[in-house]
Amino acid sequence: MVLIFLRSLVFNILFYVVFLLWSLVALPTFAMPRAAMLKVGSWWAKTNILLMRLICGIKVEFRGVEKIPKGPLIVASKHQSMWETISLLHFFEAPFFVLKRELQFIPLFGLFLIKTRMIAIDRAAGGRAALAVMRRAAEEVRHGRQFVIFPEGTRTAPGAPPHYKAGVGLIYSECGVPCLPVALNSGLFWPRRTFMRYPGTLVVEFLDPIAPGLKRDDFLHRLQATIETTSNRLVAAAQAEQKELFGGIPASTHS
Repeated sequence: MVLIFLRSLVFNILFYVVFLLWSLVALPTFAMPRAAMLKVGSWWAKTNILLMRLICGIKVEFRGVEKIPKGPLIVASKHQSMWETISLLHFFEAPFFVLKRELQFIPLFGLFLIKTRMIAIDRAAGGRAALAVMRRAAEEVRHGRQFVIFPEGTRTAPGAPPHYKAGVGLIYSECGVPCLPVALNSGLFWPRRTFMRYPGTLVVEFLDPIAPGLKRDDFLHRLQATIETTSNRLVAAAQAEQKELFGGIPASTHS
């Protein structure tokens, strides 16, 4: 575990160094179309994946990439880690997130969020503000963008009971575009609330798109069942791999 601690420490230092370097590279894109800045963001995501493999022993596998539709889309992903907020970017032409308003106040990074037209939400403003944000997100989708949303609203640890919120159903009903479910097991390798990074195979699986036209409740039930079934399978497979690496003790118990 000492080696994993040292690798995690080195990775986290390099993570911020790399972020600063790519931020400098991205500065000229403030005078360019939004797509240029998003391209730099995708390079940043790929660099992090490379560092994860070289330093932490985390291999990343993307499955079902061929299932990603072109054009306007809702991307509904399981959310276990900060990792997927970075690494899903480079699969889509014009992606956007709904994010905490406070992130826009981070020096430089906040300007990038504004330039790429991410949607900020004040979580303390109540349901009416959240509804306005969802309607704006639907408008962006209708203009051809891909809305990457985490239906549970926050990160959940692997194995925690799911709690899917109604917002994704509202977007689905208003937009009339396909929804792409995404399952993953990232929380076992990049856990929340710790800087530790554990070795193994991180898997992201893009699932069969859900066509538009379902009733909202039917859609939400199908989305949750689809994502949770596959995510649980991916987590179980990764835990079995970690037990072999750690001599019978899952890495997640070493936080």
